[in-house]
Amino acid sequence: MTKNNIKQFNTQQSLNSYIKGICDIMRRSNCTSALQYVPELTWLLFLRILDDIEQQEAEGMEVLGLDFHYSLKYPYRWQDWASPNGTKRLELTMSGNLGDFMNFVNGGYDNDGKPFGLLPTLKTLKDQPKATPRQKIISEVLSATDKVRIDSERNLLDVLDKVHEIRNVDDTHIFPISQVYEGLLLKMGEKNNDGGQFFTPREVIRAIVTTIDPQIGETVYDPASGTGGFLAQTYEHISNQLGDDITAEQLETLKHQTFYGREKENLIYPIALANLMLHGIDQPNLWHGNTLTGSAVYGDLFKNAPQLFDVILTNPPFGGKEHKEVQAKFSYKTSATQVLFLQHLIDSLNHNGRCGVVLDEGVLFRTNETAFVQTKKKLLNDCDLWCIISLPAGTFAAAGGGVKANILFFTKGKPTEKIWYYDLSEVKVTKRQPLTSKHFEEFLELLPDRQDSERSWTVTREEIEQKNYDLKAVNPNIKVEEDDRTPEELIQFIETKSQEVQLVLNNLRKG
Repeated sequence: MTKNNIKQFNTQQSLNSYIKGICDIMRRSNCTSALQYVPELTWLLFLRILDDIEQQEAEGMEVLGLDFHYSLKYPYRWQDWASPNGTKRLELTMSGNLGDFMNFVNGGYDNDGKPFGLLPTLKTLKDQPKATPRQKIISEVLSATDKVRIDSERNLLDVLDKVHEIRNVDDTHIFPISQVYEGLLLKMGEKNNDGGQFFTPREVIRAIVTTIDPQIGETVYDPASGTGGFLAQTYEHISNQLGDDITAEQLETLKHQTFYGREKENLIYPIALANLMLHGIDQPNLWHGNTLTGSAVYGDLFKNAPQLFDVILTNPPFGGKEHKEVQAKFSYKTSATQVLFLQHLIDSLNHNGRCGVVLDEGVLFRTNETAFVQTKKKLLNDCDLWCIISLPAGTFAAAGGGVKANILFFTKGKPTEKIWYYDLSEVKVTKRQPLTSKHFEEFLELLPDRQDSERSWTVTREEIEQKNYDLKAVNPNIKVEEDDRTPEELIQFIETKSQEVQLVLNNLRKG
C-alpha cells in the first residue's frame, strides 16, 4: 500500500481482482446478486471518484489564484465521512455508541421535512436554489438509494476502506476504472438477471460507433440509454481522435455539450449517470422518464438539450408492448415498442444526421401489420438506409438474451436508393465465445466502397418495394447443397443403412 492508503493498480487484471474482493464483502452483507451489489457499489465508487476530481480541480484553481467551490460541504465529502482518517468518520466511530455511523449515513428527515444525514442531504441537493449541474447529478445518482443495503456497520466500514484505496489519479486511470465498472454491469445480465436488457455487448457498440464516426462538435443522443454504453464509447472514440491536440474549448464541448440520453428505469438511470462520469463526461445530459410517452421523472439535466441531434446511437428494448395512449403520440400506431422507437429516431435526427440502431429482426421482415410497413416506408423515404448488418443469433447471450438482431445505419435527408448488407448470421456466438472486434474487421474493410463479397451484397429500392418492405437479410451467396440422387438411389441408401442398424441390434441382443 502506498502513501495515504492509496493502492497502485498496474494492470487491468489487478483492479478487476481488487473490485471483485469488494463485491465479495457485499455479497455476504445482504447484497447477494449483481442487481443488488452493483447499484450499491455505484454510488460509493461515484462519490469516491468525485472527491478525487474536485480535489484536483481545487488544486488547479489554487495555482491560478482562484477560489474553488466544492459541490459538497463538510461533513458530506468523501474525505470527511468515508476516508479511514476522515474527521466525521472518526467522530462517529469513536463515540462509543454503536450505530452512530450507520445512522449518519442513512439519516432521515425532521418534523419540518428538512434532511439530515448523508443520503437524504445528497438526494435533496438538486432542490437547493442555484443548484449546479454537478449537484443535480449527485442527487440523481443517489435517487434510487433510500438507505445503505449493506447489513452491518462493520461490513460497511470494510467496504469503504477498500473503495477509498481506489484513486482517480489522472485521465489514464479513468478508463481502467470504467472498464472494470462495465464488467460489473455485464454481471447484471448474467444468470437470467433482468439487468441484461440494459447491456449491449461492447464489440457491437464499438462497431456501431466506428461506423458512424461521431466528430467533435456533433451532438450525440441515445433515447434508450440503459447503462450508458453507447455514449461512453463515443466519448472514448472522439477523445482518441483528438488525442493530445484537443483544445480547451473542444474539451469543454465534449464534456458538457455533446452527450444526451433518456432512460426510464429507476434502478438503471443513476447507474448510467455514474458510468458516464467515470468515463470522464463531467455533464451527462440524461433525462429520467419514458421516452415514448414524454413523461419525465426528472428532466433538469436535459433542459438545454437540442430538439434534433447530429448522431443517434441506440439499442431500444426488444419485445416491449405499449398501450394505446402511447401509440396515439405517433403517426403509425402499433403496440411494438421498437417500431415506435424507430419513428422517434427518424423524427429526432437533424438534416444529414446519422443513426446506428440495433433492432429485433422481426421489425425487418414483418409485413403483415400496417404500422410496420408504414414505418419502414417512412425510413426509406426520409432517410438513406445505407447499411444493414445481420448479427448472429447468440450476440446477446452473454447479457442474458438470445434475440436475433440487426444493426441499421441511416442518414436523414435523402431517400434510400439501395442497401448494402453484411451477413454475420453464420458466426457461432455463445456466452463463452462472444463477438469480438475480429468479426467486424472485414465489414470495416469493405464498408467504404460497399464492396460485394461472400458475406456482403446490395439490394435496390425496387427489390425492397416488391417485397412490401421486407428488409430481412437473405444472403444470395450462400450455396445450398442439393441432393441430386434419384428416388431409387435414395431408397437403396435407406435400405442399406437399415440393414446396418439391424445387424448392430442383433449383435447387441446376442452380447
